[in-house]
Amino acid sequence: MLSDPSTLDDKALDLLFREARTQNKWQDRRVPDSKLEEVYNLLKFAPTSANSSPARFVFVRTAEGKAKLKEALSPGNVEKTMTAPVTVIVAHDTAFYDKLPFLFPHADARSWFTGNAAFAEQTAFRNGTLQGAYLMLAARSVGLDVGAMSGFDAAKLDELFFAGTTWKSNFLVNLGYGDPAGLFPRSPRLSFDEACRLE
Repeated sequence: MLSDPSTLDDKALDLLFREARTQNKWQDRRVPDSKLEEVYNLLKFAPTSANSSPARFVFVRTAEGKAKLKEALSPGNVEKTMTAPVTVIVAHDTAFYDKLPFLFPHADARSWFTGNAAFAEQTAFRNGTLQGAYLMLAARSVGLDVGAMSGFDAAKLDELFFAGTTWKSNFLVNLGYGDPAGLFPRSPRLSFDEACRLE
C-alpha cells in the first residue's frame, strides 16, 4: 500500500517525536555555527500570531559564554549544560511589536500592542514559547540532539545577558550530539482518552 505523499514517513516521525529523547549527556563534538543558522532558518518559517516572531535566541557556545551562563543555573543542570556544545537561551522581545511594520505590513499591528502591556507580554511569551518548540523540532530535523530545561534563575540570567534590553528569558535548550549513555528510561505518556476530548 502506498503511503500518503503529504505526510512524513515513519523514519521522520521517529526522529521528531516517537524516538526523540531529552539528552543529558553529550559527545565532545563541536556544532558548527552554520548548523545553528540552518536551525534558525527552518524555525523562522513556522507560524506565530500576526507573524510577530517575538522569540530571540542566544546560542551560547564559547567558554566565556558558558561561564556566564553557569552563574544562573540550578545545581542539577550545571554538568549537562557545561558539557553541551551549545546552549540556546530561548527568550522573547517584549517590544517585538516594533518589528511588526516589517513583519506584518498589511495592517497597523503595532498599535494593537503599544497601549496594552499585558497583551503584548502575553503575546510575546506565548509565541516565543511556540518558537522555542519549533527550534527543538528544527534541530532534530537537521541531526542535532536536544535537551530542553527550566532550572535556572531567570532574573539572574536576564541581568547577565539582557541588561538594558527588552529581551526576557523563557527556557534553555542544550544542543549537540547526544551520548545514549545519558538517557533515562522513557517515562509514560497519557493516552488519547486521558488527555483529549472530542466535542
